[in-house]
Amino acid sequence: MFVRTASEPDLDAIRALLVETWHATYDSIYGADKVTEITDEWHSIAALKRRLTVPNSDFLVADDGEQLGGVAYAEAKADGKTVMLHQLYVAPAMQGRGIGGALLDEVIESFPDAERFRLEVEEANEKAIGFYLSQRFVEVGRTGNCGTEDSGLPALIFERAVPGAA
Repeated sequence: MFVRTASEPDLDAIRALLVETWHATYDSIYGADKVTEITDEWHSIAALKRRLTVPNSDFLVADDGEQLGGVAYAEAKADGKTVMLHQLYVAPAMQGRGIGGALLDEVIESFPDAERFRLEVEEANEKAIGFYLSQRFVEVGRTGNCGTEDSGLPALIFERAVPGAA
């Protein structure tokens, strides 16, 4: 797998990867109907396409030339010092192969002025929490609205400081 910038021809494959990953991860937490509702809104082609042109963001895929193994999307806040990692997902069949770490490394390299990276993770998603802890993230808080201002989905907030940042 190599990590590269996502492009419009990738959107169908990105959506398929996100839908598969979300159902595999969250059906047991939220139920399949709720996961379908979320993925239809958050991971629609139109929503993904908008991300391709967001200023101060990076939209990445892990690709082996035949299929996508993962996707990441991050966006710098106005001051450029805090980067919000909105997505980091690896296809279920490809987890544990270093793809998530490669995507995360590339995201971090894409924001050289950042002092911290922040993300939200579902409290019951133990696999993701374990991954982020292994990547030197620490829990710094909680939110009642993961992903959007009115989602009603609680989550933990994790943060990772960048060594040597001002």
